[in-house]
Amino acid sequence: MVILKDSIEIRTAPEKVFSALIRVFSSQEYFKKWHHDHVKCCWMKGEPFEVGSILYVEEYLHGKLGKMKFLGTNLEINRKIEYKLLFPTSIICPKGSFIIEPKEGSSIFTATLHFRFGRFFQKFAKSRVEAITKHMKEEGENLKKILENDI
Repeated sequence: MVILKDSIEIRTAPEKVFSALIRVFSSQEYFKKWHHDHVKCCWMKGEPFEVGSILYVEEYLHGKLGKMKFLGTNLEINRKIEYKLLFPTSIICPKGSFIIEPKEGSSIFTATLHFRFGRFFQKFAKSRVEAITKHMKEEGENLKKILENDI
């Protein structure tokens, strides 16, 4: 298993980071503002990230349009969102999370994705891994800009 992780410090309270994530995944406008490669997101079932909810997302990764479904598996308000990716994406990437940790006067936001096939995946899909890593970093930086500049 390969774990891709990106963390960034955001000068705001965990509650505001959590609210921003809910807003991003509940609005086409904010979803697209979060990253220029984002195309579409909508809740197919349930409320944002509640256990059992299903989110549909379209975004460009490595120049290709990806269409993915996410199943909410664990939600801790203002702290943690965990999800499983549904078939066929789950063959390669079974799960991910967003973690928000309080820090004096700020929050640490961490996005994580878990990939199967370990070293094989890293070796034979190197450019894809690099593109995903870059995308995750840009999402963190953009979330920071949105929250710190009230965009």
